[in-house]
Amino acid sequence: MAEGVLGLGSGASSLNNELIEKLKAAEKKSTVDPLETELEDWTLEKEKITEIIAKANELLDTIKSFDLYVSGGITAFDQKTANASGTSAVFDAVDVGELNTGTTDITVSTLAKRDVFQSDPVNSIVKDTDIDAGDLEIAIAGSDGLYSSSYTFDTTGKTYGQLASEINLNSDLTASVEQVGDDSYKLVIKSAESGIANALQITGGASQTLGYTTDGTTEKAGANIQEATNLSATVNGIAYDVSSNVIIVDGGLKITAVEEGDSSISIQNDTSTIEPALQSFVSKYNELVALVDEELFSSESSIEDKSTLRTMMSGMKDMLFNSYGTDDSLNIFNFGFELDKSGTLSIDSSTFNDAVENNMDDLKSLFLGVAEDEGLGTQLKTYLDSLDSFDGLLTEYEENMDSRKSSLEEERDKAIESLDNKYSLLSQQFAAYGTIISQFETQFSGLKLMIQQSTAS
Repeated sequence: MAEGVLGLGSGASSLNNELIEKLKAAEKKSTVDPLETELEDWTLEKEKITEIIAKANELLDTIKSFDLYVSGGITAFDQKTANASGTSAVFDAVDVGELNTGTTDITVSTLAKRDVFQSDPVNSIVKDTDIDAGDLEIAIAGSDGLYSSSYTFDTTGKTYGQLASEINLNSDLTASVEQVGDDSYKLVIKSAESGIANALQITGGASQTLGYTTDGTTEKAGANIQEATNLSATVNGIAYDVSSNVIIVDGGLKITAVEEGDSSISIQNDTSTIEPALQSFVSKYNELVALVDEELFSSESSIEDKSTLRTMMSGMKDMLFNSYGTDDSLNIFNFGFELDKSGTLSIDSSTFNDAVENNMDDLKSLFLGVAEDEGLGTQLKTYLDSLDSFDGLLTEYEENMDSRKSSLEEERDKAIESLDNKYSLLSQQFAAYGTIISQFETQFSGLKLMIQQSTAS
């Protein structure tokens, strides 16, 4: 006779968790696994698009110096070299591109200096005691030398330090209490700026007590330890007598005199960086093209939206191979650029450097252009900069990817939740069925025993 109830064989033992897990795993392959595979592909796509964005930004960096509106105003065509000699002056420029070429010679005869006065020395006790000597008057020479501008400081109830603090409230003056010995201090007063127009005249009752004058009016010998002077110098034979040690000359060259003596600087145009900069551009362009083509033409590419990459490269190539100049007669192939049948760009150094030497104006027109007719470099820099901007192609691509990932994750989580709920319920049903079958088998065992007993007699 058959075992079990109604041909169920082993009965409830066949309705176990192992069977449920097998059923769940089989259904997971068709519902959850495809979504997880899409998320894995998304990760690969994200890595690849990030690599493409990084490469596009590298290309952008190489073209920035060929932009008419380059930050700082120094394009690849405006570079200059400078050779300086001598130690009497240092040279600088706010805008290197505006510097005129040639040699600038400077002879410094006298440096511009500030007026400096010192008081008689006092010990620490006197220094920290109220001066109480009446008014201290300090006048500024001015451009007319008439000392018509002056300041008055009442020393009543003020120590040396407090008087110095009050003097420092005036932009024309500086003051400090200097320790000049183990227990020796002086009140040092200086003009804030150099030059004879900033010379000082110290008078008043307190000036005698402090040691600046002998009688409140007559300057005491040794009090004016450094007299105000103007810079006296010649630059390319032109005499300068000014209050500052800084002179701005032809083309914006900033000369700062630092000591007496002779110095010179020779400024020349530097075209040696143009070709290397463009070779770098060509290299990064070829790397970007190879990277994008690998994704566009590979059946194993993880890129989902290939049309965006095609649009990006099409826009770039349209600019690169377009014509420029006022009559649209200039293009990169006029200046040694070459394109092989595989799409690889290169530069013939000999042809290009000949253009640098003999046709610089057209080169600048090709790459920089002018505001009303922008050149290749200017337009390409703007285009590349826009790709990863607020509403650029690559920015939108990434935003769409992020949105797609969120949708996939939400769909996967719902599928997992649905699967878990379904097989949780099925597990409960299996348990109930197992109980019923066990009851049937118990009843059947009694019936089976009665049958066996009746057949045995």
